Amino acid sequence: MDFLTVLGLVAGTLTTIAFLPQMYKTWQSKSAKDVSFVMLITFMSGLFLWFIYGIYLQALPIILSNGVCLFFNMIILWLKIKYR
Repeated sequence: MDFLTVLGLVAGTLTTIAFLPQMYKTWQSKSAKDVSFVMLITFMSGLFLWFIYGIYLQALPIILSNGVCLFFNMIILWLKIKYR
């Protein structure tokens, strides 16, 4: 694995795990009132497009980080709808 791939994987890991505290807090508090629905949908749309872009480029760091981040944000969206 070359340096740029490792760099991309580390960057993707850090930006992806940044959503874990929000997901955990929403699940624990059973409240997602402070999470903007419009922000979630906009951000998830961007993540999906990055994911497709990564597939096109066959760039593992882009595919993994955006795929996992999209999954985490789907959970946050589900919690927002569930605890409305």
